[in-house]
Amino acid sequence: MTDFHAAIYGLVQGLTEFLPVSSSAHLRIVPALLGWEDAGAAYTAIIQWGTLLAALIYFRKDIFTILFGKAGEKDENGAGRHLLVPIIIGTIPIAVVGLLLKKHIENEFRSLYFIGINMILFAIILGLAERRAKAQRTIDSVTNKDGLIVGLAQMCSLMPGASRSGTTITGALFIGLERSTAARFSFLLGLPAIFAAGLKELIDGMRDAKGTTITPYAHSALHARPLIIASVVAFVVGWISIDWLLKFLKKNPTYVFIAYRIIAGLAIIALVKAGTIH
Repeated sequence: MTDFHAAIYGLVQGLTEFLPVSSSAHLRIVPALLGWEDAGAAYTAIIQWGTLLAALIYFRKDIFTILFGKAGEKDENGAGRHLLVPIIIGTIPIAVVGLLLKKHIENEFRSLYFIGINMILFAIILGLAERRAKAQRTIDSVTNKDGLIVGLAQMCSLMPGASRSGTTITGALFIGLERSTAARFSFLLGLPAIFAAGLKELIDGMRDAKGTTITPYAHSALHARPLIIASVVAFVVGWISIDWLLKFLKKNPTYVFIAYRIIAGLAIIALVKAGTIH
């Protein structure tokens, strides 16, 4: 992989990780359209650490209050210790199902036809959530039950094309959270899953089938350089994406993303059936 390819992967990851359009789908689609080889699910999971770092720094005050704040204490965004248990509960479904379906996620689930269907299906579900959304609840009202519901929605993001932010925002809208609050809780809930997925893929990538260390990502600068470039670009662009989306959802619904997903999904299916991409 060249430095240019890595930079494009990082740009796509940063732009789409936090927007409800599916980063994994775009990291699969863009190479197919450009005639590049698929970088694979493992590569995708590792460069997510760039966007993970962007989210950790962006939400540092929320995270500090959740982890170390006193009972009842809340920051200016309403985040507090009460979110810790809902986030833990909400992380369990994706962790369990992710381990059970790992081989499928890395292989047949990455079919472009399957991705196109998921882009459309989960756009329709997000549309239903948007239509019935009361958009009244704030983040300080989130309960353990809410964490489980949004966590089950996040579990669906294991299917490429579903979108982690898209499914969690959908779940958060269904429980009545205000749009920008839904996105904020979505991002906070996704942090443990993104970290765990990246860590596991990094460890797996450093071992062969017998468990001996071979470090294909780090044993030479040739292999490590593209990962570093992609991660740095993903960090910068991811930060911008988070800030833009939170501000956008304060005044606007998610219909523009819904329309984009449906159009993109239909285009992918049409291109696959026509044999233009494989």
